[in-house]
Amino acid sequence: MVHGIDWSAPWLAPYQAVGQKIEGSVLQCGLTVHEALNHAQYEQGYPTPVRFVPQSDLPSGVAYEQFIFDTGCVPTRDGAHDFFNGLCWLLFPKLKQRLNHLQAHALAEQPSILTRGPVRDALTLVDENAAWLRAPKVLWNALLAKEWGRVWELWHRHHADVGLWLFGHALLEKLEVPRKPITAHVIWIPPEAPMSWGAGGPTSPADLSACDNWCAQLLSADCLAAKAFAHLPVLGVPGWWSANTDPGFYNDPQVFRPPRDYAGP
Repeated sequence: MVHGIDWSAPWLAPYQAVGQKIEGSVLQCGLTVHEALNHAQYEQGYPTPVRFVPQSDLPSGVAYEQFIFDTGCVPTRDGAHDFFNGLCWLLFPKLKQRLNHLQAHALAEQPSILTRGPVRDALTLVDENAAWLRAPKVLWNALLAKEWGRVWELWHRHHADVGLWLFGHALLEKLEVPRKPITAHVIWIPPEAPMSWGAGGPTSPADLSACDNWCAQLLSADCLAAKAFAHLPVLGVPGWWSANTDPGFYNDPQVFRPPRDYAGP
């Protein structure tokens, strides 16, 4: 169930304002998660192209993504996973709708809900576990190469030009209980993109809208099939976790893994 979320966590900055209100509707007013999300959508004017319905509305044998595409309804359970999914729909409706349209197109090409191709796999990764990093190309290249020392050096050096936004709702759910190995699949936003926000991600309505528009336009089947993701253990982000002030925090090859072609000593 939804309870006791630490809204002061830096990775929840984009979601804090609306998330606290919806959590209050669940805990204090006794609404279900789908009822609380609908209430926030209609009472607070979020331009979401869907409505939220109980999980029981999803017919047996029908793919979840196809049902959303066909009906505009998002089956929603009473738990943190679907709570965060709903928050993403409220704040980033164009990006969520783009993901859903791509999923429906992929399902039309490969109708089996049991068999997944590279595009559907990548779409699931984005929806469940993605983060978006606005950063200079030199930092992005270091992250792709898993040059961890250089990543953090460049992160500090270019901190004014670096922003990280966690989007995947499963990723947000996992971070309810922060653990060092929790890793995001990161997509790069070049610094010249028409948006500006800090390490905690977008928070103002203008920044949220800019992220939603730009990232929705970026996604395509070809882009996703290439799986151009970098891996980032999110508790290593400077300023996000007190333990990472100890340099020894990063000396953990089980979390901050060496490049794949690394042969070892």
